Amino acid sequence: MLSANLFMTNMLHFLLAICFASFSIMLAGAQSTAAAKDANSPVRFVKKLIASESYESVGVFDVNNDNIPDLVSGSFWYPGPDYVQRNFIGVVDRIGEYWDDFSTIPLDVNGDGKIDFVTGGWFGKKLYWKENPGTNGEWKQHLIAEPGNIETTRAWDIDGDGINEIVPNTPNDPLTVYRLVKGSNGKGAGSFEAFKIYNGKSGHGLGFGDINGDGRGDFVLTNGWLEAPPDAFKGTWTFHPDFGFGDASVPIIVADVNSDGQNDIIVGQGHGYGLHWYEHKKNKDKHDWIKHTIDPFNSQYHTMEWVDIDNDGKEELVTGKRYRAHNDKDAGAHDYVGLYYFKWNGESFTKQVISYGPFGEGKGAGLYFSIAALTPSGRKDIIVAGKDGLCIFYNNGSDNSTQGVKK
Repeated sequence: MLSANLFMTNMLHFLLAICFASFSIMLAGAQSTAAAKDANSPVRFVKKLIASESYESVGVFDVNNDNIPDLVSGSFWYPGPDYVQRNFIGVVDRIGEYWDDFSTIPLDVNGDGKIDFVTGGWFGKKLYWKENPGTNGEWKQHLIAEPGNIETTRAWDIDGDGINEIVPNTPNDPLTVYRLVKGSNGKGAGSFEAFKIYNGKSGHGLGFGDINGDGRGDFVLTNGWLEAPPDAFKGTWTFHPDFGFGDASVPIIVADVNSDGQNDIIVGQGHGYGLHWYEHKKNKDKHDWIKHTIDPFNSQYHTMEWVDIDNDGKEELVTGKRYRAHNDKDAGAHDYVGLYYFKWNGESFTKQVISYGPFGEGKGAGLYFSIAALTPSGRKDIIVAGKDGLCIFYNNGSDNSTQGVKK
């Protein structure tokens, strides 16, 4: 009788163990499915209008050293975390419908521990930096160079020393890189030295990344790419006329889209219709580029970023239509504006709409926008200027949470 009871007890434990194991497997499967569903769910954004000014560039950095990111756009900066108060920086030249202020690149130029910024414009043909006074006073403007008409400016670490160089896109003039002069303490000394990389006309469009897989960053122009020498500022850059992109975006993205170990190119049409990626096929010393369409239906894809916007560990393409880039003279000028992110699904890009509609409802991408975490959630928000105003698109993730968002 005792043995029978022991047998029944053991059988009961065995059956319970099987049930528990089955439940654990089912629970793990459900959690995995839920996680996968959450990872594939579109990110939700909440729009907040900051200002109605029509500056086309906005930067994000800590202006007042309070460890909270601030917004800098045109003549004003807006302290976080509320971005309501408006502080004057200085007068920006106005030419017709344009503010001659086409970038907002944060950089401590003079090494005083306060972040300044670099900008420039098409009409004035000047590149300059604005000095952060550390107060609410006006920012002093310093001339860096007069390189010609500046479509916009970007910053990349060309020589690998951990400090970005300043690279204006000058379509009608040679490509010139401006490196910050550093003092004995390794900090900025308040000036720049110029290095001419390419003597021909730069053309409309500019990117930077390793094209040939040698570990050095190359430049991508609208009509070819420049192969970097071992020493970026002493050697000769070799031009490869592999393609022609027209009025290309700034930046042109260099990234391994399909994870085949070779960097591809993503380029938008800044003043016409089209957004494409060019698959890179390297055969010995020959580079072939296979064109793939991402979105042929929107025009004025003038700027973009390659960033993980949904926190899945993989980058997405964030871009949008610039509102009135050439003041109604571009193809598709009167189409609805929009802001989007495109997610790579392993075979192609899928389009997710962040904002879309007519002026006042939809929001365009401007000329130079920023992506940064503005709330305690740590999720990357999108901050966009343009002729259609300055806005923050708070990233709520895919769980419909509104934590940290002020409407």
